[in-house]
Amino acid sequence: MNKTKKISEYGYLFQVKFIVCLITDKLFLEQIVDILDGKYTSNDAFRWIINEIREYYNEYKDTITMEVFKIKIQEIDSDLLAVNVKDVLREVFKNMEASDLNYVKDRALDFHKSQVLKDAIVKSAEILERDGDSDEIKSLIDIAMQAGVERNLGHDYLEDINKRYEESARITSPTPWGLINELMQGGLGAGELGVIVAPAGIGKTWVLCSMGAYAISQKLNIIHYTLELNEAYVGLRYDSIFSGVEGQNLKYHKDEVIERLDKLEGNLTIKYYPTKSCTVNTLSAHLKKVTTFGTKVDMVLVDYADIMKDTNKHTEMRHALGNIYEDLRGLAGELQVPIWTASQTNRSALDEDVIEASRIAESYAKVMVADFVMSLSRKIEDKIGNTGRFHVIKNRFGPDGLTYPARINTNVGKIELFEATSIQGKDVQYKINNRDNQAKQILSQRYDDLMKGEEIDN
Repeated sequence: MNKTKKISEYGYLFQVKFIVCLITDKLFLEQIVDILDGKYTSNDAFRWIINEIREYYNEYKDTITMEVFKIKIQEIDSDLLAVNVKDVLREVFKNMEASDLNYVKDRALDFHKSQVLKDAIVKSAEILERDGDSDEIKSLIDIAMQAGVERNLGHDYLEDINKRYEESARITSPTPWGLINELMQGGLGAGELGVIVAPAGIGKTWVLCSMGAYAISQKLNIIHYTLELNEAYVGLRYDSIFSGVEGQNLKYHKDEVIERLDKLEGNLTIKYYPTKSCTVNTLSAHLKKVTTFGTKVDMVLVDYADIMKDTNKHTEMRHALGNIYEDLRGLAGELQVPIWTASQTNRSALDEDVIEASRIAESYAKVMVADFVMSLSRKIEDKIGNTGRFHVIKNRFGPDGLTYPARINTNVGKIELFEATSIQGKDVQYKINNRDNQAKQILSQRYDDLMKGEEIDN
């Protein structure tokens, strides 16, 4: 086939089907988006559509929809162009089920190359007419002949050293605890999954809320998905963290809470989905909707992944949970945001001073998939004495197996971690080691305070 015939081969209908492929096959779009340019199509309508597809993908990392096209068309200044675009999109819609779409995909690079070559020939003619610069013409033709060649063949280890060090630098979102940030080399990074492991009723939600509150104080935008507690209740927990007022007293300090919240520059969205009604796809759709409305999402909290619904409908819980965590990790990578979630331990963990990976309920796949896993252990005496222990089960970014004594006040969501060798750490550790006595003292003091209150009332 000669070049002239090849250039003329890719006419109107081919370009229509090319657009069909771009808006129906995300993988195909991802592979070709770096060379996508409307200027190489045959008319202004095709040019407009191609450029909109490219811009939409670059912003949202997804294929554009007909609904978006309808909105975009209204922004076109030229009535003639708007009419032509509509005509092309009608043809696109008619060819959605065309039988030769795979052929179109296979010939996409040849199409691009032919269009670039055509453009080079036109420009060469202009150069010949102007000054006849053969070097410039040769350069144009050489570039055109290389068009469509895969640009990224992989990482050249010897040549790309600077690129390697630039790209290896993680963009991280820190936690409220400096000790953990140090272990993680700054915090959880974009595209990474962190998991907090604890028995029921120990404080998983408080830990996630603490992370969210700290991120908001750092001017980040947070999405908090709650699958147990309603949105208002989770909001009250954040109110307590920001104000330092216990939940039952918040209604008496509303103005104080509002004053504190007015100073925040980050944003928090709390979204409730009923238990077992929410899939990772549900979260993906909501996050894309949020970004469509102009909000940049810096961190996602999921409370909690164990009670999400598996799209594959596995009969065995361990397979279902493994799949959920894999999908959640994939979502973090797709959207390039850090995702924190929580996981349940089995019942025996309630009696453990330090919760290890073996106590994670149902599926060890959770640990394998996650980038960072930390457990929280608190016995009844710990809850009375506001103490507990955090233990690093897995850390992809540094050492693990470390345990930190902690002060935990779940009335106001105040959580502090300490080095075991520090003064505060030794103090907390002493309380933990003497939990029985500490609990008795606290309960005795509470009883005395209660009796004093009754005497006043009498």
